[in-house]
Amino acid sequence: MLTKSSSLMRLVGELKKLPGIGERTALRLAFHLLKSPHNLTALAEALVDVRERVRACSTCFAITEDDPCAICSGNRDATAVCVVENSQDLMSLERSNAWHGVYHVLEGAISPLSGIGPSALRIAELLVRVEAGGISEVVIATNFTVEGEATALYLTRVLKPTGVKVTRLAHGIPLGSDIEFVDAATVQWALQGRNVL
Repeated sequence: MLTKSSSLMRLVGELKKLPGIGERTALRLAFHLLKSPHNLTALAEALVDVRERVRACSTCFAITEDDPCAICSGNRDATAVCVVENSQDLMSLERSNAWHGVYHVLEGAISPLSGIGPSALRIAELLVRVEAGGISEVVIATNFTVEGEATALYLTRVLKPTGVKVTRLAHGIPLGSDIEFVDAATVQWALQGRNVL
């Protein structure tokens, strides 16, 4: 009987561990993979390849196959460091092609309720980079969540004594949106961060 297939149930169990994947989605994915054995083999090979080749850059802690990563070893402005929570955020900023400096990946955000304090993040390594000299600005690009804001405030506090310029990404009303549909907190931030024209 199908429900007795331990290997299928193991696959479903492993797929359920992925973020956003519940029982039904995991089962649907497992059956899809079973229908296309070549996809299953390619997926398995890709997973093994990622595990063997991808690691954190020793300078910025972004995911990379080369150490240092292409950004750290490339022709970027090393005097400006953009601090992000994770490599996914770094990739989003890179897609915008708006940042020409380097990065520092914290590998998370401060979250006391989840037991994540500053020592669990790559903050000490950021301070070492700043104190080594050559950095004139640190742009804090943590997410605009409670945890991201707490991390930004903490970083501002520990970076100020170093004398480096500390800035935060702007936030407010998205381009192309109607003010009537924007939430109150976003309107408040937009008013507080208004610019002179």
